[in-house]
Amino acid sequence: MKFDVLTIFPQIFSAKDGYLNQSIIKRAQEKKLVQVKAHDIRKFSKDRHKKVDDRPFGGGAGMVLLFEPIARAVQKVRIRNQESRIKNGAKAKKTRTILFSTRGKKFTNKEAKRLAKYDQLVLICGRYEGVDERVVKTVADEEISIGDYVLTGGELAAMVVIDSVSRQIPGVLGKKESLEEEQGSYPTYTRPEIIELKVKSKKGKEEKTKGKKLIVPKVLLSGNHKEISKWREKFGNK
Repeated sequence: MKFDVLTIFPQIFSAKDGYLNQSIIKRAQEKKLVQVKAHDIRKFSKDRHKKVDDRPFGGGAGMVLLFEPIARAVQKVRIRNQESRIKNGAKAKKTRTILFSTRGKKFTNKEAKRLAKYDQLVLICGRYEGVDERVVKTVADEEISIGDYVLTGGELAAMVVIDSVSRQIPGVLGKKESLEEEQGSYPTYTRPEIIELKVKSKKGKEEKTKGKKLIVPKVLLSGNHKEISKWREKFGNK
């Protein structure tokens, strides 16, 4: 799976200590199961000052990202990847271009599974007051929203999609059982079995210490896997 991210802040995705260069996603890239590449939209501007935005027609606050640099960037990354595949004797990539937008389809785990079936995702990160509507109509295959709130830009949304979709790719997590949706979401515990909390309270000048024990449910210590499964199903999201 290749993720091509179009942004005016590519350094967010390439930072050595950044999110995508840590833990599971880092290992997935090292094993060549996924590839993440950020492309600077400014490099696709023909303006001598590398301008990528302008004032909106009809007035209003903020600036709007221009159509041309985004359209050129999408065309370039899609064609470049297809040519590379064909040159190496492989089939053309199954590609999907996504624009992050508050008007988009809500991103869910079901959507992550659907998108994991593609070979390449081109992720367009909007900024300011958004992008020229003609990007929506002629460049993007779909719009996606990661929630009912507004972000400064689409970069965080892109990372959410990269992380969630990558988890669906065989080998990224090591074991299929690691997928939370496969087992349901339920309370989990680890050692020690008993944690003692001591809370100090004052009554006038006198200080008292009250003890409270946090104990692991007995069924999880029983070794009875059938009963443990029943307990997890009771609390899980299945």
